[in-house]
Amino acid sequence: MDDVATCAQEIGPYLHTLRKILSVMGPQSSFQSSLKTLLKTLAEDHGMLRPHISIFDPETKHLKVSLTHAQMKNAQATYEPGQGITGQVFTTGQPVVVPVMKEHPAFLNKAFGRTEEELGKLAFVCVPVLSPNKDSEGAQEVIGTMSVDIPREPVDMLEAHCRFLEVVAGMIANQAAYLQEEIARQKHLIAQGLMAGSSDMDSEAPNIVASSKPMRLVLNQVRQVGPSRATVLLRGESGTGKELFAEAIHQASPRAEMPLVKLNCAALPSELVESELFGHQKGAFTGAVQNKKGLFELAHQGTLFLDEIGELSLSAQAKVLRAIQEQEIQRLGSEQTINVDVRVICATHQNLEEQVENGQFREDLYYRINVFPIFIPPLRERREDILPMAEHFLKVYAKEYGKDIKRVSTPAIELLNQYDWPGNVRELKNCLERAVLLCDESVIRTYHLPPTLQTAESSATDTNLSFCDAVAKFEQELLVDALKKAKGNMLQAARDLRVSYRIVNYKVKKYGLDAKKFSSSGRSKK
Repeated sequence: MDDVATCAQEIGPYLHTLRKILSVMGPQSSFQSSLKTLLKTLAEDHGMLRPHISIFDPETKHLKVSLTHAQMKNAQATYEPGQGITGQVFTTGQPVVVPVMKEHPAFLNKAFGRTEEELGKLAFVCVPVLSPNKDSEGAQEVIGTMSVDIPREPVDMLEAHCRFLEVVAGMIANQAAYLQEEIARQKHLIAQGLMAGSSDMDSEAPNIVASSKPMRLVLNQVRQVGPSRATVLLRGESGTGKELFAEAIHQASPRAEMPLVKLNCAALPSELVESELFGHQKGAFTGAVQNKKGLFELAHQGTLFLDEIGELSLSAQAKVLRAIQEQEIQRLGSEQTINVDVRVICATHQNLEEQVENGQFREDLYYRINVFPIFIPPLRERREDILPMAEHFLKVYAKEYGKDIKRVSTPAIELLNQYDWPGNVRELKNCLERAVLLCDESVIRTYHLPPTLQTAESSATDTNLSFCDAVAKFEQELLVDALKKAKGNMLQAARDLRVSYRIVNYKVKKYGLDAKKFSSSGRSKK
């Protein structure tokens, strides 16, 4: 029994660390942040100094220190296969333990600026990182190494650390493979002139929550096209967040400091769209009492985002084509040509190919805006993003409405994951805002979610609630939705619900609702 207790005491810290590592390796975190958190955990939980991961670059045939958790004098150190301890581990695929650095002649101390005193007090452990895939002979390719400095200990303890690091290296195989792929992608973009020679892989769009593989691919496309001036066509269902991706492309471009001007082509009557885009001269039409600049002029040297471009009239399409191709426009009522330098990003949820066949959309404009198409998948096809986005919206609205809500309950998470989200991200966002408004505790429950997401079992209306309580809860939900739609105007809410103002006022007081909370003015005061 004593031996069992001793063994448990020895492996306990390792198990605790492995649990922490597993918790950050899920789909909610990018591979880059997962690996950085892992290195930080090794340093804080086990006193491991200078933990770092080196990845093999197939193009240069060198190992490069790609991720570190330490202050190093040369964090861009590279090794040739076979060079030093790190190169030896990469070549042989076998771990190496150096009990005392100072006593090992092949040790490369200059790379990380270790002092003579440190070399006499530290040990070094380096393990291979193997590819998650096997070749035809069942062997695994070495794609990198993971190494740490450790204060000197007995050899058996250093060997235990080595075995532990081998387990960790096996756990991060997929992340390391993605890191190797990212290095190759960065070099390709630099070679193509699509980005500056920077290896910072953390520069992702801050307002976009993306954990799934399809959305990581979309973000890669955004990073690829951002630095160019190519016209981009964002495609996807309504509510998928096309405007956010247009903002991300603009921010990734050299025009980031210049204006990003937006127009929803479906929001204006066709006769007003041309005036909005190209401007007009005084007297050009009834009501044109002064000269007005169009959005192309306002977006000069910046970016113009045309949402729902499939709604443009054929006349406006011809002028947009000329503006994109010739970089010049004419205001309505004027014969003067104005030169504009504008990068155009378009978006649509419609089938433009079908519109071209039907003569509703110009073929030449279609090919001109379809230079770099990006398809944003609907939320139901990337369910890994549902929970991270729900947690993001929860934080946003909990802060906005001044509520101390910590998390979403497990049953509620299951409902979110089971729903098909026909309204996509916009519907999820509205769902979480509504849940925060209804929630009067620290956890979002199933009954805080809209009726469309709930079943009788999930909402407990089949067993736990009486008929009167169930009706009251449904009544409260209808009232909240009506107030939200009417922006806190109880008279308008009464009209929408087809009841008298007196009844709405009575129900608001009965359920303890604050109508001002739903008004735009009330929100701005928060």
